[in-house]
Amino acid sequence: MIKSYKNLIVWQKGFKVSLLIYKLTKLFPKEEIYGLTSQIRRAAVSIPSNIAEGYCRQRRLEYIQFLQIAFASGAEVETQLLIAKELNYVTENDYLETNNLLEEVLKMLNSLISKIKTSA
Repeated sequence: MIKSYKNLIVWQKGFKVSLLIYKLTKLFPKEEIYGLTSQIRRAAVSIPSNIAEGYCRQRRLEYIQFLQIAFASGAEVETQLLIAKELNYVTENDYLETNNLLEEVLKMLNSLISKIKTSA
């Protein structure tokens, strides 16, 4: 039995995504501080935060809801990361590293949501 949300691999990987996003956005142009930088950081932090909050809820349906919010935040980060890449704010290598980990998190979230829905 998992004793803490911190033991969930999906949370650990989501946490790493948020750290990578913070490192990448330090290099964004200063004029983006209230734009793309702020937006992508909030969305990235939302992934592990919602996994943690959902895990700590007492009801299965609430847990699913928070995992779905984490998933949606991941899709938001995916879009914003692509925008950053197209604007040449991130290198191809940094984009690939972050996006690959993010895709892994999204797949894990999707799988976890399905598993929880079917185990009643």
